[in-house]
Amino acid sequence: MSPGSLVLLLSILGAPGLGDPGPLEDVVIDRYYVPKICLREVQMGDFIRYHYNGTFKDGKKFDSSYDRGATVAGVVGVGRLITGMDRGLQGMCVNERRHLIVPPHLGYGSIGVAGLIPPDATLYFDVIMLDIWNKDDKLQITTLSKPERCNRTVENSDFVRYHYNGTLLDGTPFDSSYSKDSTYDTYVGTGWLIKGMDQALLGMCAGEKRSIIIPPFLAYGEKGYGTVIPPQASLVFSVLLVDFHNPRDSVSLEHLEVPPSCKRRAVTGDFVRYHYNGTLMDGTLFDSSYSRNHTYNTYIGKGYIIPGMDQALQGVCMGERRRVLIPPHLAYGENGAGDKIPGSAVLIFDVHIIDFHNPADPVEIETVFRPEGCNVTTRDRDFVRYHYNCSLLDGTKLFSSHDYEKPQEVTLGANKVIEGLNSGLLNMCAGERRVLIIPPHLGHGESGARGVPGSAVLRFEVELISMEEGVPEGYLFIWHGEPPAGLYEQMDLNKDGEIPPEEFSTFIKTQVAEGKGRLMPSSDPEKVIADMFRNQDRNQDGKITAEELKLKSDEDQEKIHEEL
Repeated sequence: MSPGSLVLLLSILGAPGLGDPGPLEDVVIDRYYVPKICLREVQMGDFIRYHYNGTFKDGKKFDSSYDRGATVAGVVGVGRLITGMDRGLQGMCVNERRHLIVPPHLGYGSIGVAGLIPPDATLYFDVIMLDIWNKDDKLQITTLSKPERCNRTVENSDFVRYHYNGTLLDGTPFDSSYSKDSTYDTYVGTGWLIKGMDQALLGMCAGEKRSIIIPPFLAYGEKGYGTVIPPQASLVFSVLLVDFHNPRDSVSLEHLEVPPSCKRRAVTGDFVRYHYNGTLMDGTLFDSSYSRNHTYNTYIGKGYIIPGMDQALQGVCMGERRRVLIPPHLAYGENGAGDKIPGSAVLIFDVHIIDFHNPADPVEIETVFRPEGCNVTTRDRDFVRYHYNCSLLDGTKLFSSHDYEKPQEVTLGANKVIEGLNSGLLNMCAGERRVLIIPPHLGHGESGARGVPGSAVLRFEVELISMEEGVPEGYLFIWHGEPPAGLYEQMDLNKDGEIPPEEFSTFIKTQVAEGKGRLMPSSDPEKVIADMFRNQDRNQDGKITAEELKLKSDEDQEKIHEEL
């Protein structure tokens, strides 16, 4: 046998200095290192990879796989190795180390190997076992951990994102996605992976961890891969499945909480305010509206948000909570977004709908109580007193008139309250109670107000306490009939040719008391009278002259003539 044949057929490591045992009948085996865990031992017919040093008794080296920079691979017990090596390797574990002494009759006998091993030479080997497999081996899968909830598992044609550590069977690392700070992303069952990994990923849940041992014929086989994976190497992968999806997937919805009463569901064109937590499938939080203490506000069905969320918000109820799973082709695709959403990532949103409305919505009025015999109702310009509680649709209390000593007072149509509340107070009876749902375009709009979020739908509980008939817009006082003839002379009580504030106030109060006219309703009639006096005192000298006194109707007529 030539030295070249020895290199190819032997898998051996040598260690001199075991002493002179004399004539040996069999191989002498010294198991000087045995790993604590031995999952498999070499048996006849197994394919093995190992390193060795081969020496003579005097320590002179005759061969070494280390010197060639490559492990030796072969099959045990089929006559491809010298008999002593075939016997000496039996029962070895991966990473086990042995000293072997092979007598001549179990080595190269009385012939030896010309120029390399003399006749009748006893051979000393120091061997480390690196890999064991058999052609009948199957993929070995061990589940290390698995989420409690697993609604779906990987199937062929799914696109997966996973982290992995890859080692040889002896523990030598050859690759890791963690070192690249990026998952490995690929389709399953389409030939883009080695066969063993294609099979091993099937049936996994997102978040599941597996240990996978792949025999060479399901990995890189006789060729190996580059300089990191030797030929005929078994591979060990520790895999964490981060997420997966299928290109045919649509949005997946889970209704976590639906209010018992759902009178209306959101449709395309509605403006929705909602809170959300956004996570990846492994639970990593990438965004949250709660962290900003501000809802996310948008129109739905108009392309302002990712397509998956546009779909997911269709049909929501106010107050509903949904869990939304969005595949990447309906989210941020292969490129991801920023540094928090990786490419091809499946997104999970836990959504809480605060409110929604449509720009065409009117005020929604629900009459809770209406007194019997309700013949007189509020009209524009009436002065009303009412109690109210104001809240958001999620129940958050904003304001209440009950927090103050007296009811709220306002003249309807005077632009002193939001338009929706003004509308909701019209046509009410004293004692009537209503619930008003006011959309933001009839409330505080996109900007909101102090204590009121922008674009918020408001809920008012109102009770009308009392009402007073109003006066037309622009008037502070109106006559019930025709004004008296000689108005100035009647108003000039002491007939001195001028009317000071005291005379003016006395005259107006007398007209009201006698039912001849009425002031604009107000909680402060003295202020109304003072405003009337100020309007008539044209030169602001503290008295009204005959030339200054004019009826409001006359003033309006003069303006018409001026314009004409």
